[in-house]
Amino acid sequence: CAPGLECVKSRQRRKAKGGPALPASGPPGVCLCKSRYPVCGSDGLTYGSGCQLRAASLRAQSRGEPAISQRSKGACEQGPSIVTPPKDIWNVTGAQIYLSCEVIGIPTPVLIWNKIIRGQYGVQRMELLPGDRENLAIQTRGGPEKHEVTGWVLISPLSKEDAGEYECHASNAKGEATASAKIHVVETLHEIALTK
Repeated sequence: CAPGLECVKSRQRRKAKGGPALPASGPPGVCLCKSRYPVCGSDGLTYGSGCQLRAASLRAQSRGEPAISQRSKGACEQGPSIVTPPKDIWNVTGAQIYLSCEVIGIPTPVLIWNKIIRGQYGVQRMELLPGDRENLAIQTRGGPEKHEVTGWVLISPLSKEDAGEYECHASNAKGEATASAKIHVVETLHEIALTK
């Protein structure tokens, strides 16, 4: 096998369970990649294995581009991106509602929530949540995927003062990402269909 590959017995040559060895009609073995973990290439891309990186490097060189080398083991660092943004909500006072947001990045991002307070000239200030609000809770957990974080804002009971724009803000050493949604508080459920 070539450098970086190892020879593994082919399925055709392995013994059948409890039986005799199968006839040696095929190749004696199969060459498989030794490194079966992701690597970060000098081009800033993540490859599934060192062998995939080597193949990409050979393709680049055949096009007259520079060779790609391994920068590090594991996936390349990347700024946060929003996987699932929060969605606008309409509900009545006294209801229980939540906003959710999923973000991904390497290293794993830190997720915080802000309420955007707007004045007549645009954004006046950001209120970091939960603040001192008795009806509001923030929860964050890792996942569901590796380097992913999911966060929620839970409001119960919903009041008129809770209406407004809420921002999911993710950051890590490589950058930041934000997404926002609005909470609309109405008097009756009948108003929701008319408002949307």
